[in-house]
Amino acid sequence: MSRVLKPVAIPSGVNVNVNGQSIDIKGSKGQLNHVVHADVEIVQEDGALRFSPRVQSQPVMALVGTTRALMGNMVKGVSEGFERKLELVGVGYRAQAQGKVLNLTLGFSHPVEYSVPEGVTIETPSQTEVVVKGVDKQMVGQVAADIRAYRPPEPYKGKGVRYSDERVVRKEAKKK
Repeated sequence: MSRVLKPVAIPSGVNVNVNGQSIDIKGSKGQLNHVVHADVEIVQEDGALRFSPRVQSQPVMALVGTTRALMGNMVKGVSEGFERKLELVGVGYRAQAQGKVLNLTLGFSHPVEYSVPEGVTIETPSQTEVVVKGVDKQMVGQVAADIRAYRPPEPYKGKGVRYSDERVVRKEAKKK
């Protein structure tokens, strides 16, 4: 069986409600909903979600695969949640979470204040670590990318905001 047509297993503690082309998923971490394209057929049976194309064509099969991946991420998000870790590398680079605002000191002449959107929480275990957590994988990744965009890691000294698993390729400085 291809990966595209493989069913998405629904773990215990997760409630899935299929209403026509709308899917509502509730779990211990939160709830998400999604409206599926009209060419994708959704069937909930035996504790799994199955997706199939209504029309046999390559673009519709791509939609089925995308929908399957999105639903898999939604089920994982409401049951386990997603997190992305960031590190601040540089002298004087600091982060501090205060409610719904993340205060960053990144070597600019002014402090950077990032207001955290709904559905995402930010923690700062130390001054140089930021942990972005949430139910929606896309939202968690976007918030982490927005924070990283303030000061991406530069290739000469490696200073900046980077993902914890990111490897920065360093360049050699100019020679006289």
